[in-house]
Amino acid sequence: MNLIESIILGIIQGITEWLPISSTGHLKLAQHFLNWTVSTAYDGILHIGTVLVIIFFFRKEIKGVLSAFVHLDFKSENGQLVTPIIIGTIPTVLIGLVFGDAIENYFNGVMPIAAALISFGVILYISKFGKGQNKTIAIPAALIIGTAQGIAITPGVSRSGATIAMALLLGIEHERAFKFSFLLSIPSILGAAGLTLYEERTQLVTAGIGWTEIIAGTVVATIVGYFALRLLQKAIIGRKFHLFSLYCWLLGAVLIVAGLSGF
Repeated sequence: MNLIESIILGIIQGITEWLPISSTGHLKLAQHFLNWTVSTAYDGILHIGTVLVIIFFFRKEIKGVLSAFVHLDFKSENGQLVTPIIIGTIPTVLIGLVFGDAIENYFNGVMPIAAALISFGVILYISKFGKGQNKTIAIPAALIIGTAQGIAITPGVSRSGATIAMALLLGIEHERAFKFSFLLSIPSILGAAGLTLYEERTQLVTAGIGWTEIIAGTVVATIVGYFALRLLQKAIIGRKFHLFSLYCWLLGAVLIVAGLSGF
């Protein structure tokens, strides 16, 4: 991997990780159409770059949640998120451990990713009908949202899109859904990225990926990811979140044409 490739992958990761259009799907498509081979270890590094964005963006909320957990304060605004985050993480971990490899192997081509994008676009669109009035995230809702996050390991399905859309459909208020979605993502992303880097730690050397490429990709993914997260926040506040479905449908249709054409 050269420096230009690492920067391009960092841009793709930064844009698509937080916008509800599937980062994994876009990275796989980039590798397919550009004929690149990207190690899973480098993908894990890019995910760490984008999770740094969440930690910075939600630093006050994270501090509040951790403080509430330490002091066993489950009644404050941030304290009410402690139990749902723990409960929601459980199905995410179970789905990743049990079905992760099978999903990764099946959704490894253009046509499966196209089908996932189009199907996911439907979920994004119908999220506009969520009433968004409830600020409390009950245990059943946390389990459902966590399950959606687990299913989002499917290339073509966005993690943030799946969790926010499900929260909205469950009647959770828009900004609360936005906040909970990203706070819920931190344990699973850090855990998955850490496990990947540990298991595939030798890949970076054998793939010829040096510190220059690692730092460049991570910095680019972090900076671009911050602005993408800001854009998503504005879309949710402006009740335009569902419009990302149009992009998913368009890209899915283009991929189907490309697949049928032999690309």
